[in-house]
Formats: sequence, structure tokens, C-alpha cells
Amino acid sequence: MKQRIAHMALVVDDYDEAINFYTGKLNFTLVEDTILSESKRWVLVAPAGSDGFSLLLAKADGDEQRSRVGNQTGGRVFLFLFTDDLWRDYPNMVANNINFVRPPVEQPYGTVAVFEDLYGNLWDFIEPKTAS
Repeated sequence: MKQRIAHMALVVDDYDEAINFYTGKLNFTLVEDTILSESKRWVLVAPAGSDGFSLLLAKADGDEQRSRVGNQTGGRVFLFLFTDDLWRDYPNMVANNINFVRPPVEQPYGTVAVFEDLYGNLWDFIEPKTAS
């Protein structure tokens, strides 16, 4: 049996706002944007060079879902973005006004910085010491 995780839902306030952030500021690729109804779309974004996993941008529907936008993990780091060269990409992200809440530091597993997305979700930005 072969299985894999293909997508993960990220609850957002607005599809276009989220697409603009991920494609314009993080240089993700817009994989798909399909209209499903007047209020629902199937929107997938993925990091440049990624081969498989993508984020499903899911517009919050109702008060309970809206309460989770920007805090899907109760304040913990939520997502992990790997790079092959943190010191190449970090200055570009800063220039794109990505808010880093913790600057790059060396850890046993690699160099890591923490940034927040447009809604406040925390991401680890990691250049791993070994390929993963």
C-alpha cells in the first residue's frame, strides 16, 4: 500500500487575499482555483519547486471557523517550510514584508526562523542539516 498526505486545509478570511499573500509574498505557485459555488472555491497553493503536498485555502464559513483563522493551533508553530538555502531566501522574505517573529538561529536539526502568515499563523522556516 502506498499513501501520502496530499493537501492540508488552512482556514482563511478571503480567498483572493490569501492567494495574493502566498503567491505574491512567499512565491508559492497557484496550483488550482476552481469555483465550486457562489461562496466556495477549491484553491490549492504550493511552495515553488514542491512536488505533491499543497495547502487548500479554505474560506471560513460561520463564526466557529472564523474564530480559528490565524490560530488553528492555539499559538504553536503550525506549518513548516523547508528551503535549501535559508540565507538566500530569508532576505527576500524580509524584503517582501514577511513578519519574522524569531530571527534565524542554529538548532541541532538545522537553521530555523519563525514567521507569521497574513493571519498570524506561525511557520518554521527551516534549512535542514540533512535532506528530509
